Amino acid sequence: MDGQRSLWGLKESWFPRAVGVLDIFHVLERLWQVAHACHGAGTRAAELQVDQHLRLLLEGKVACVIGLYKRLLGQHRLKGSPAKTVRENIAYFENNKQYMKYDEYLAAGYPIGTGVAEGACHHFVKDRMEMAGMRWEIEGAQAMLSLRAFYLNDQWDDFMTHRIQTEQEELYGQAA
Repeated sequence: MDGQRSLWGLKESWFPRAVGVLDIFHVLERLWQVAHACHGAGTRAAELQVDQHLRLLLEGKVACVIGLYKRLLGQHRLKGSPAKTVRENIAYFENNKQYMKYDEYLAAGYPIGTGVAEGACHHFVKDRMEMAGMRWEIEGAQAMLSLRAFYLNDQWDDFMTHRIQTEQEELYGQAA
């Protein structure tokens, strides 16, 4: 997820055993914000900082990155907007560090970015459900998504065989 507090609360309520992962692409945006605040946009120093800090995060060293950011505040004598940016990102990392165990996630084979899931949702849901002029009620939408799942998973023929057999049993008391 992207780090929004309310989403983590929903995750805990609805999926308490699920492993929460802070999307690495959202983290990468934060790394760039800090690098630009310290070194300026488009600088080699900013690129090197992002590269170093991303590597540390992927190794599971979130506390190290937070410590480096705290040192950056004093080292660069940041004031105003740049200092605010660094402080906000320190808070972001501190608030989400329990969801930033990227070394463990990668070792377990978990995805650390939401791009694949978002793409799948777009392909599975949006491409079918949001065509021009379509309006859905929950029952109809669920029925359509169920059918789409059978189709996209190459289970259409199995579904149709089951459906015909079930209807035959209901109508005539025996399978076709």
